[in-house]
Amino acid sequence: MAKLQPNYKTSNVMNGVMMRFLNLVERLGNRIPHPFTLFLYLTFIVIVVSWIGNYMGLSAVHPGKGEEIAVKSLVSKEGLEYFLESMVNNFTSFKPLGLVLVIALGIGMADKVGLFEATIKKALINAPKSLITYAVLFIGILGNLASDAAYVIVPPLAAMIFHSVGRHPVAGLATGIAGVGCGFTANFFIAGTDVLLSGITTEVSKVIDPAVVVTPVDNWFFMSASVLLLTVVGAFVTDKIVEPRLGIYQEDIIQEKMASVTPLENKALRNTLLVALMFIGLVALILFIPNSPLRGENGSIMQSPFMSGIIVFILAFFLLTGYTYGRTLGIIKKAEDAINFMSQSIKDMSGFIVLVFVVSQFIAFLNWSNITVWLAVKGAELLKTIQLDGLPLIIVFVLITTMLNLLITSGSAQWSIMAPIFVPMFMLMDFHPAFVQVAFRIGDSATNFITPMQPFVAVMLAYLVRYDKKAGLGTHISLILPYTVAFLIAWIAMLCIFAIFEIPVGPGVSMHL
Repeated sequence: MAKLQPNYKTSNVMNGVMMRFLNLVERLGNRIPHPFTLFLYLTFIVIVVSWIGNYMGLSAVHPGKGEEIAVKSLVSKEGLEYFLESMVNNFTSFKPLGLVLVIALGIGMADKVGLFEATIKKALINAPKSLITYAVLFIGILGNLASDAAYVIVPPLAAMIFHSVGRHPVAGLATGIAGVGCGFTANFFIAGTDVLLSGITTEVSKVIDPAVVVTPVDNWFFMSASVLLLTVVGAFVTDKIVEPRLGIYQEDIIQEKMASVTPLENKALRNTLLVALMFIGLVALILFIPNSPLRGENGSIMQSPFMSGIIVFILAFFLLTGYTYGRTLGIIKKAEDAINFMSQSIKDMSGFIVLVFVVSQFIAFLNWSNITVWLAVKGAELLKTIQLDGLPLIIVFVLITTMLNLLITSGSAQWSIMAPIFVPMFMLMDFHPAFVQVAFRIGDSATNFITPMQPFVAVMLAYLVRYDKKAGLGTHISLILPYTVAFLIAWIAMLCIFAIFEIPVGPGVSMHL
């Protein structure tokens, strides 16, 4: 296979102000040390700041718990004990670590046996390029049904799809990241995010009006419309900004036209499809039988063993389909062959495993010291002092959320801190709490992947380096920043339209109570 030579220089035609700005972001960002070194420096900074904050007596009242939370020093006996006793656990319990490695076992084997390449050739060899961009974004946005698993499935597959049709694979990777990351909160379906956030919103709303209940469907109309909006906007960004900026990638040899699928590959794909349908049918049968063990209380699917264990079903799906395809082709002749393919896929993630060690320590130290809580609470209090009213205040709230999201990447944790302050405040100003929740979701989602605080940024960097060995954090930010800005502008504009024309964001839910 020809080796890609990515070109990140803007063509003369596209050498406008925006392109120069993005190139500047990339150059400056790439001066940031290697992510491992960067997080090592940040960890030392957290240690020093925790000592200074504790010495100054910094504290804040946690709005959810009503308790005064003081900044704790890592330069203390208690901090030293935490450092020594938690280091191993911080690493092994780091959520993305296990998730990525488990997914790599299944999706890696399917990739090694050639299942994805054959599927791409079969489905996309004659597909218009414009439809591929829309499809990647659409699937990526809906991917939040699979929670964090979408982060490690959609972007690498998108890169492969773009490459297979002669487009820049990094553009495909960026498109996939934009869909699953920046558009994470949107969906046609009621997802776990809806259930989690609405529960928090309902509880804090009772402070003002005990009768107010925010249900999981109260943002459904807005989030469904968001899927279509972000798909169109994201495709525009990919086709008009990101991919032109990347230029035409060059190869060592002239790229040959992709060969058609062989009869044996067709047979393998048919067998794989049958196994995939049988697996999906079996899971669906178990899921929908009366008193299914895969359902939660009252027959719930959103809050159920099925959703909490979705990663297991995804792993099983890729292992079965990959094994079937490889077995039919004769690539897998015995169990040891499948094990070898899985081992190779784990070897490919070795750089990520090393990086996770220092990232996990940094995030754990930041949380233990209560620095994140103090910064979030003080930032929220600052918004309360701004003398704004009506829709402009909601827009400011969205922007403040985006800034806090650069620090606290967990949406549930951030909403748990912000909701007790802002939901009652906005309710007193006649805003419906579900509308305030929508504003939060916009800010929380759009900036997900332009901050190194997001653990999965390390995963995306690992994928990016596959196509550009010199890529760094600045490269990643310069790729995703156009989507962040475009999504924010489009989302805020749609929020204003919903508010001005009193379009309900969910069944019976408008901007005002």
